[in-house]
Amino acid sequence: MGQAAVVLEDVTKRYGAFTAVDHLSFEARAGRILGFLGHNGAGKTSSIRMILGLVAPTSGRITVLGEADVSRVRQRIGFLPEERGLYRRMTPVTAIAFLASLKGLGTAEAKRRARELLERHGLGDAADREIRSLSKGMAQKVQLLSALTHDPDLVILDEPFSGLDPVNQQSLETIIRALADRGATVIFSTHVMQHAERLCDHVVLLASGRKVFDGSVAEARASAPRTLVLEGPFDAAAVADLPGLEGLTSEPSEEGGVRVTAALRAGAPAQEALRAAFARGIDIQRFELKEPHLHDAFITLTTRAGQDAAPNGAAA
Repeated sequence: MGQAAVVLEDVTKRYGAFTAVDHLSFEARAGRILGFLGHNGAGKTSSIRMILGLVAPTSGRITVLGEADVSRVRQRIGFLPEERGLYRRMTPVTAIAFLASLKGLGTAEAKRRARELLERHGLGDAADREIRSLSKGMAQKVQLLSALTHDPDLVILDEPFSGLDPVNQQSLETIIRALADRGATVIFSTHVMQHAERLCDHVVLLASGRKVFDGSVAEARASAPRTLVLEGPFDAAAVADLPGLEGLTSEPSEEGGVRVTAALRAGAPAQEALRAAFARGIDIQRFELKEPHLHDAFITLTTRAGQDAAPNGAAA
């Protein structure tokens, strides 16, 4: 495992009486992809702004690429903000080269790298068109590439998939994987769990400014129950007390019977519930055991956190 590229230790951010981030600690390991997850308002953007040194924490300690003062390593960081914005009358090659020059690249080298990136990612034909003439997805890809021209060691992407169509979402996932493959550390925030499930080595889940999980995707999924689905021409009440099941819901099935969905209690085998149903003569025509996804884990973990402590309201 690589060394830590970003470390937050007991970090809190308050705006007056409002706590946006509450005693947050986690590490992003070098060369890995970390998903920073939570609903809108969970505290992700406030945390990212502190990592970048744009706002100071109220308390706690942040280390970025081995430095407590992020200004010392700013040239080694690439950042895509959630609020997109490019000079609409500039061309992609000029916009990317300009932003690369702010990271220390010479003008000629910045333009060379800009054209190379645009060609590599399917935007070569648009390199000299005004940005205002590009589609939203193309313009967003230009802004992403502008954060990568200087080959940063740490890349931070705030809601990078927002507003992208499926094709461009897939293209962005490919870019993120390539960054990690070359050794860069990637932190991306999102409230869409499917992207994190496909991409991440590590996830940190936030709810109301607090960390509710810190670990691998597999570990997160293990926190949520498996689900058993039963279908057939039976009364839902007939399966309500089957062993190992809880939280039953029912709805009409397409075949005219009923479709019952229930969570399996921790450690309960699905076979036990099925054997009991068959022993009672319940006409089960179809059953399915579903493993939890990251979205299911997020719901489980945030619900559990809400039960453990009262939420402190929405965070930015």
